[in-house]
Amino acid sequence: MHRARGRPSVRAVVLWASDASTNLGVRALARGSRDLLRRVWPDVEVEFVDFGHRPEQLRFGRKRSLIRERVLREHGMMTWLRSFDLVWDTRSGDSFADIYGLDRHLKMSMLYEFAQQAGVPTVLAPQTIGPFGSRTGRLAARRNMRRSSLVYARDPASVAAARELGRPVDRLASDLVFGIDQPTPSTGHDVLLNVSGLLWKPNSHVDSERYQRFVRATIAGLLDAGRGVTLLPHVLDSADHDNDVPVSRMLADEYDGRIDLHVPTDLDDVRETIAGSAVVIGSRMHACLNAVSTGTPAIAISYSRKFKPLFDEIGWPHVHALGEPDALAAQVVATATGPSLTADAEAARDRGREAITAIESDLRALL
Repeated sequence: MHRARGRPSVRAVVLWASDASTNLGVRALARGSRDLLRRVWPDVEVEFVDFGHRPEQLRFGRKRSLIRERVLREHGMMTWLRSFDLVWDTRSGDSFADIYGLDRHLKMSMLYEFAQQAGVPTVLAPQTIGPFGSRTGRLAARRNMRRSSLVYARDPASVAAARELGRPVDRLASDLVFGIDQPTPSTGHDVLLNVSGLLWKPNSHVDSERYQRFVRATIAGLLDAGRGVTLLPHVLDSADHDNDVPVSRMLADEYDGRIDLHVPTDLDDVRETIAGSAVVIGSRMHACLNAVSTGTPAIAISYSRKFKPLFDEIGWPHVHALGEPDALAAQVVATATGPSLTADAEAARDRGREAITAIESDLRALL
């Protein structure tokens, strides 16, 4: 334990999640982490660290900046790390992998390594583990995992990946969004459509032209079925090109009043809006997780392996890879306009919450 005498509360640092991020999925990870830790230790002090939200002691703009600080100790990184009783590493949910670039993976892994060197209990929070396409990426992951106090996965594919790396997980959980307290539903929306700014432009995940065709075919099918459509960005506007607001505004203008647009102000707004809707169709995974975690049906359009195993584990089957645009759009519209899926969504929500709640006893035993 690193708890100072006379300081009764637990101090926890939550890595790679922030309650101020423009990515509402990252905010969900931060909120889910905070709510979970508060249920374990009601007076816990939580500090968030992310690329856009870091204390002056951390220098992770470049890998060598982190290494320099570790060696020279110019800014007090190690002292700062030792001030915590727990390091809770979310890896932004899906960044314990090298598919977003080896540099990102190594910087995150280095900071976690230095926390372990500081002697602080380190926990890999429920997240996707892998894939790793490089030997360096696998070695960094294996080192982080083997020295962790606890390791959690949010899906069976990640459990298998951890086993292959030589450090089985301590528990299969689910996404941290299921640890967030339930919202009060707002009203006034039928079908919420989340269009990804990442996938709309040329990208390494899907064919952007096929994705654009699918989106427009889905909107047309929903309108033909007499459903109300509201565009819902899940990554808010910023200087970062990877946000959903510009494409949502462009589509709202293109359809000239036939569809609506709701740009959320924060995580509470998006969860209240989702909770009051009939169904969500989303390309951002956490737009769909925010839905199912509130008992609202969601139809997910996946672009990586992180989607399906997670949703399968909580018994939610409505996950589709981007295939032939018109055929997929017809299938999505048929599901969205078919019999109510609310009871199934509520059952999936309850399974997710049970999986996250199971972690609490592990954390109490750790400290």
